[in-house]
Amino acid sequence: MDQPQRQFPPPGSGQAIVESSAAAVPQNYRLGANPYPYFPNVDTETGEQGFDFWKYVRIALKYRWLITGIVLTSLLVAAVLTFLMTPIYRATASLQIDRETMNIVKVDGVQPDEGTAGMEFFQTQYELLASRALAERVVTTLGLGAEKTFNVKNKSILDVVKALVMGEEEGSTAEKGFSQEDVTRAGVDRLIRSLSVAPVRGSRIVKVSVDHPNPAMAQTIANGYADVFIADNLDRRFEATAYARKFLEGRLQQLKSKLEDSEKQLVRYAEEQGIIRLDDNKSLSASDLQAINDKLAEVRSDRIKKELVWKQAQSTDGLGLKEILDSDAIKANRKLRTELAAEYQQKLAIYKPAFPLMVQLRNQIKELDRQVQTEVAAIKNSLEASYLAAKEEEETLIQQLEGSKAEVVDQRNRSIQYNILQREVDTNRSLYDGLLQRYKEIGVAGGVGTNNISIVDRAIKPGAPRSPNLLLNMGLAFVVGVLLGVMAALGLDLLDDSFKSPEDIEREFSLAVMGIIPKPRAGRSLDIELSDPRSGIAEAYRSLRTGLQFATSEGLPRSILVTSSQPAEGKSTTAHSLAVSLAQIGLNVLLIDADLRNASLHRRLRISNEVGLSSYLSGAKLPEEVVQASTTEGLVLMTSGPLPPNPAELLTGARMPSLLTLAAESFDIVIVDSPPIMGLADAPLLSRLVQATMLVVAANETRRRTARIALKRLQMARANVIGALLNKFDAKETGYGYGYGYGDYDYHSYGNTPQLPSARS
Repeated sequence: MDQPQRQFPPPGSGQAIVESSAAAVPQNYRLGANPYPYFPNVDTETGEQGFDFWKYVRIALKYRWLITGIVLTSLLVAAVLTFLMTPIYRATASLQIDRETMNIVKVDGVQPDEGTAGMEFFQTQYELLASRALAERVVTTLGLGAEKTFNVKNKSILDVVKALVMGEEEGSTAEKGFSQEDVTRAGVDRLIRSLSVAPVRGSRIVKVSVDHPNPAMAQTIANGYADVFIADNLDRRFEATAYARKFLEGRLQQLKSKLEDSEKQLVRYAEEQGIIRLDDNKSLSASDLQAINDKLAEVRSDRIKKELVWKQAQSTDGLGLKEILDSDAIKANRKLRTELAAEYQQKLAIYKPAFPLMVQLRNQIKELDRQVQTEVAAIKNSLEASYLAAKEEEETLIQQLEGSKAEVVDQRNRSIQYNILQREVDTNRSLYDGLLQRYKEIGVAGGVGTNNISIVDRAIKPGAPRSPNLLLNMGLAFVVGVLLGVMAALGLDLLDDSFKSPEDIEREFSLAVMGIIPKPRAGRSLDIELSDPRSGIAEAYRSLRTGLQFATSEGLPRSILVTSSQPAEGKSTTAHSLAVSLAQIGLNVLLIDADLRNASLHRRLRISNEVGLSSYLSGAKLPEEVVQASTTEGLVLMTSGPLPPNPAELLTGARMPSLLTLAAESFDIVIVDSPPIMGLADAPLLSRLVQATMLVVAANETRRRTARIALKRLQMARANVIGALLNKFDAKETGYGYGYGYGDYDYHSYGNTPQLPSARS
């Protein structure tokens, strides 16, 4: 039956809502201005991404079952291999290694003393304990080469795996027909592998441990190793002492003869040249030269001081010299003159200068001044005499010094050969005395025979195996399993190029995420979620509606194209839910199903599709004849109509722009549901006719390469892509926490929990 015809309604009061939302937004604001509005680890200026810890947490949560399976497999393999391993027992003997033996007599042996602070000595002992020579001596002493129990192979996990894979057979080397030398060499190799030397930190104790499948054999080898090491140390000391004594005996005879010859040559040369040496190995001439030089320095210093004083006296007429001021006679004279001058001045007020008493006082003052001058001249003469005497003494010493120098130079020329002979005598005597002393010490030390190594604890028979250690192997298997699981998760995540989070879209395209639509909760269909106004999905679409009101500088776009890069990403559901949400706030909304290839709006709403967009585009119907009312007030629907054979040709005609222009005049907003972008020309054509285009991206489904190509096609069509919508987002699978969670409790369902009645009510 034909639907009743319906005129395009005039713009209603909903236009005021659009204008008010536009007025609240600054003209220069655009949601896409910041390419990373929800991505805190990206610098908005440089675009460089920092380390995102929660990204790896989300990856781990997403592949948690894969990681758990790998860990459990590793634990199972480790448990099986552990039970297949041969039990290994460890016996340990403790040794005390002292740096020096007990000094019964205070002499040194042949071994070098490396100081009490260094670790070279102890490190040397540890290397000797682990040496092949000592292991060979232990094998020979204990006869381990012929012991079948000793030749049992100590299996590790790798040995067990190799045996299982290669099918190796057990058997001693003797049983395989090897020679005794080969058997001994194999025993030495086995002993070195089973030996461990562990010094106790901060002490002189060393623990020597031997691992073996037979506990009794492990005890025997550990104790034998300690005994053989002590014996080997004593043997090395004795051999070193005997060799040193023999070497020193021959060397001492040579040095004794050489010392005697050098002393005879020295004495003979001294007699011929008349060289006499004092006890301090100085000649008489050198001693005299030193004494004269010291005396000259003293006299010269005194002469310089007296010369300075004399020159100062010559240049001074008054009483400026210290020697003059310190004179007792001058001090007394000046005191008396001061008293007479004071008396003269006092009586001048009574008598005239010609008065006899005043004349007498003046004569006395003049006499005192004359006496001072006489005393000053005498002091200056004495200073000059002292200076001249010092100068004469200095000149005499200089003459004596020159003569002594000549004598010393002559004797030094004659002492060159003497000094050469003297040095040779001293060298030979020093070598001879040192070797003689060392020879005596070695003889005493070699006779003492004290060892610096002793056994603290002998090894006891172990009661329990040391390995395999089930807990250790399981722990290592757990660590390896976690590492392998994490690597596998990271590898799969690297191979998975779908969009998993809003940040992926923002980082990939620098495109704002207009909204996030979660998956329906378990046990609830999408229709049930949409029909529940308090569900998380319904609230998410209301959040999308709010975001669109701030999408452009003018507010809510008048026409929006909803498209996706490929089918089944939820664009039709998004277009319808968005239209319903906008109509619920009082806007007049026209929803057009422009998918003329696979229309779905009429099936979703269970309405007729006999006439629709294709009927209008083909010229068969007028606009008011192809629209239908909906159950939501303010929402008008235009289905696709019969699917035409040439959708692109219909969309490129003049009727589609006219329809959108007419709809913009009659409705507050027009929402167009278009076909997917990839492989079709419909969406790029429609994107040029609308004010804004929104790209729907399905989480964990849409490939980045596909979305990149789709967005590029829209850009080539000069579409105004205002943002993207992340659909089918599963916060639990992706690993997001609060803020992106749309599960049983999240911020879209905040306040939906029923309130319990209070006790008062």
